[in-house]
Amino acid sequence: MSGIRQAVREKYGAIATSVRESSGKTGCCGPSACGCGDPITSNLYSDAEARSLPADAVAASLGCGNPTALLALEPGQTVLDLGSGGGIDVLLSAKRVGPAGKVYGLDMTDEMLALARENQHKAGATNVEFLKGTIEAIPLPDMSVDVVISNCVINLSSDKDAVLREAFRVLKPGGRFAVSDVVVRGDVPADLGRNMELWVGCIAGALEEKEYAAKLKAAGFADVDVDAWRVYNVDDARAFLTEGGIDVDAMAPAVEGKFASAFIRARKPEALRCCGPDCCA
Repeated sequence: MSGIRQAVREKYGAIATSVRESSGKTGCCGPSACGCGDPITSNLYSDAEARSLPADAVAASLGCGNPTALLALEPGQTVLDLGSGGGIDVLLSAKRVGPAGKVYGLDMTDEMLALARENQHKAGATNVEFLKGTIEAIPLPDMSVDVVISNCVINLSSDKDAVLREAFRVLKPGGRFAVSDVVVRGDVPADLGRNMELWVGCIAGALEEKEYAAKLKAAGFADVDVDAWRVYNVDDARAFLTEGGIDVDAMAPAVEGKFASAFIRARKPEALRCCGPDCCA
């Protein structure tokens, strides 16, 4: 297991354990490394959405957007959430696709899977299944889902090309890719970028927005759109960076406005039709 993958597993396992141990209590969403009331993870879901879900699903939400709001899910569709965590986006999607639909949540962390299944039981969601596995090797057949969603998880992978290829593989022709993720806008000095990424993504790995789009196209996707909707400034991370011994004022000019949460959308093209002399009129 790669060092990054092990670090992710340990971090999010600790968060899931913290949420389960504090279930029913008011307080922080998890270990302080990801911050409670953080401008990245806060105010992503409507009050109505939050009230409709188990409290622990909301508490374990550590995303940077609301991927279920990126496109209209339809009754009967099959949805896959990459890095499903405590299950908030899975459960919201399950309501929208209805009993004839199906939503898979994929996560590699045992503690998160246990928490998600508890939340599924509390929500009474019968059209949901949580799978153990990695987002670089999705345990589903080719062309088996209509929509792939994810919430601030792909940036944590050390092999994003593999993730995007796998998402493309499991999507049906015409299927949609609709995720929230952290992106870098333009060039950032490597040493300063690592410090900001440690805050923005909890673990370094955010892609530059044009590189993200290029990787999607290389995986075969069409209609790629990267929309940075919440841009962060250095003051958002001042406390975190200062605690790490970083001179925030010195680094500000190089990183101000360079990190953002983005809505990222793409489509798997319809199956190519034969147009040769042997198969077309």
